[in-house]
Amino acid sequence: MPTDLTQLSARLSGRASVLRALERLDRFTLQTAEALAAAPEGASDTVVRNLLAGPARVKPHPGADPVDRAAVTAALPAALARLREQALVWGPDSALRLVLAVREALAPSALNPGRTGLGPTLAEATVGMSPARLQQLLAGAGLPPTPDPVTAVAALTALLGDRKRLAALLDQAPPAAAGLLERLVWGPPTGTVPDAARQVTAADAHSPVEWLLARGLLLPSSPTSVVLPRELALHLRGGRTHRTVEPAPPAVEPVVGRDPAVVDRTAAGQAATAVRVLEELLEAWGVTPPPTLRAGGLGVRDLKRAAALLESSEADAAFWLELAYTAGLVAPDGEIDEVWAPTPAYDQWRQQDTADRWTLLARAWLAATRVGRLTGTPDGKGRPRAALGPELDRTLAPSVRRAALTRLAELPAGTAAGADALLPALRWHRPLRGGPTGPDGHELRDRLTEWTLHEAELLGVTGRGALAAPARALLDGADPTPVLAPLLPEPLDHVILQPDLTAIAPGPLLTPLAQALALCADIESKGGATVYRFTPDSVRRALDAGRTAVDLQGFLAQHSRTPVPQPLAYLIDDVARRHGILRVGAASSYLRCDDPRLLGEVLADRRAAELRLRLLAPTVLAAQAPPDILLTVLRTMGYAPAAESAEGDVVITRPDARRTPPRTAPTPVPDGPARPDDTLLTAAVRAIRAGDRAATAPRKEAVAGPAGAAVPRTAAADTLASLQTAVLLGERMWIGYINAEGLSSQRVIDPVKVEGGFVTAYDHLSDEVRTFALHRITGVAEVDD
Repeated sequence: MPTDLTQLSARLSGRASVLRALERLDRFTLQTAEALAAAPEGASDTVVRNLLAGPARVKPHPGADPVDRAAVTAALPAALARLREQALVWGPDSALRLVLAVREALAPSALNPGRTGLGPTLAEATVGMSPARLQQLLAGAGLPPTPDPVTAVAALTALLGDRKRLAALLDQAPPAAAGLLERLVWGPPTGTVPDAARQVTAADAHSPVEWLLARGLLLPSSPTSVVLPRELALHLRGGRTHRTVEPAPPAVEPVVGRDPAVVDRTAAGQAATAVRVLEELLEAWGVTPPPTLRAGGLGVRDLKRAAALLESSEADAAFWLELAYTAGLVAPDGEIDEVWAPTPAYDQWRQQDTADRWTLLARAWLAATRVGRLTGTPDGKGRPRAALGPELDRTLAPSVRRAALTRLAELPAGTAAGADALLPALRWHRPLRGGPTGPDGHELRDRLTEWTLHEAELLGVTGRGALAAPARALLDGADPTPVLAPLLPEPLDHVILQPDLTAIAPGPLLTPLAQALALCADIESKGGATVYRFTPDSVRRALDAGRTAVDLQGFLAQHSRTPVPQPLAYLIDDVARRHGILRVGAASSYLRCDDPRLLGEVLADRRAAELRLRLLAPTVLAAQAPPDILLTVLRTMGYAPAAESAEGDVVITRPDARRTPPRTAPTPVPDGPARPDDTLLTAAVRAIRAGDRAATAPRKEAVAGPAGAAVPRTAAADTLASLQTAVLLGERMWIGYINAEGLSSQRVIDPVKVEGGFVTAYDHLSDEVRTFALHRITGVAEVDD
């Protein structure tokens, strides 16, 4: 916290603060600041306008893009106001001055011409040049000699600033010399020549470079390079600092118009699909959670399995995983053999309406710094990044997402635009926020924009490329749930059972019905209607979870618009009849059955060779394999075994058995310091004002101290007496104080009470009543009213 305005202004004018502020400027405001940096100190707004649009009566350079002078004039006041708001410019319009750190960052030079492509001024380029060489340049340019280097530089600068005299001098240049200047005019302003510092005169000049060097139209910037002075470049450009000036953002084009109602319905359908996809993925992970990599993240094989489950690409699967993680629905469980599993928040989310569930996902995605599509790209060491890994955060992602959607929101409802149409506008609004350039030559912003539009379509934020109504509410900070809910189809409480062992859900199902149906049937196809298929394995899964044949048939009869088909009833009864006849337990593992003939059949089956079964008793087989392996092999052989506990009871396995302890959603990585709230800002203003009062209040020493002391110094007895007197008379005191860390400070206090080795007083620095230890007060002084 700055202690006073002096410290605050020093921090604001530091290079780091200035660069952060420049990153948040649009292109025209940045070009205005660059024009100021190229202009002399204290230039007026008229000078800046002429540098951007060119003087009204000067012919523009043929290589410059046309500029709307009226548009520049109209946009300039807002740009200057923005620079003042960011504390980058100060002074009236007649004498504008950049903060020193801004000028240092933007002023063009030979080594860093910046976006203007200009070089140093003649005065900057001739620093260190000998007086004799300056006189040679004056003679070469046809100017009279001067008594000292300062006046020599001033005369040369005046020549380059006089359009008529400079034009007359350039008319004398050989065509090759003029062509050389033309190559340097728009930057970079430097060229490589041998022996650039040679002191050639006009009489000795034979080559185009020598002709220009002899007259100061090119100046040496190093032993092997020359630079074009800024004043000459501006003359050749027609007075403009930038080849292309954009006072307004470019239009988003091409665009495609669509019916807004169709856009909203399409997006709503995809929103419901997004919710169902995440639920399907996390339900599967609740049954078989994948392990966490030692370095963090998800293994490649598990990512492939997730993609196969969702019937999507691995990139899309990584997006869904990151979305679930960002929303706090999945996390590592923190056990020794750590796995990824749904969190308790997932169970709460699953019970909400579809619109509420989508709102949570959309808000998490919009603010997330994690970028799932970086999965598989090489990191700094050349190793592929893992899904859900620690290296997927990009602080640029939230601002690019919001900016891209904002550009879509500015278009008429139902208007679709691709990344190529949006990027010019995005670059105009934040020209310095492109991020690092990848191996393909594209900035990170370019890739993030493409990924944003694709993910927005997957999530239902857009429909057919156009922003949907719920997303507009989301961007405005409103609750999108009331907008989305009427667009979603009503959940159904029934299915249609088919004789081919399938069930058709003609629309989205109620959450409890969908969960119960997924327990006893496998999803065969998805779309507008979902097809479920009943198999022996799926029915056994329901029986393992504690359901009975009667329960299953009653459930299907209750929720089917058609009678339960006979083949399905036979399937349920047949699997239930065989379920649990074989019992698997842990010995290492054993197999128990009341039917010795069935055990003999298993023992004789060659497919069970890997289990290394051995008969212990007529109804018991021992296996040298763990129970889970034994169960899996027996099920692949066509049996329906059941696991049993040490007490002989059937172990019921439920699909939601694996959950993490309570977890909070990951916090997005902040892009710089966190934005202070109103309470913190109010406290900061009070502290700074108190610090100013302490630093500027007139004081008179109560007890003589060392001359020139920064803080008052008094003896302990005098300090105690002065504070006690201040309490009696209600006087304000100035104290020097050293805290427990040994840091000294000055404070203005109103003492209230002195006792027990402490003084209780109102502290103007912290704007509160505080207690100060007497032995830490270095001295006191009275404050004049």
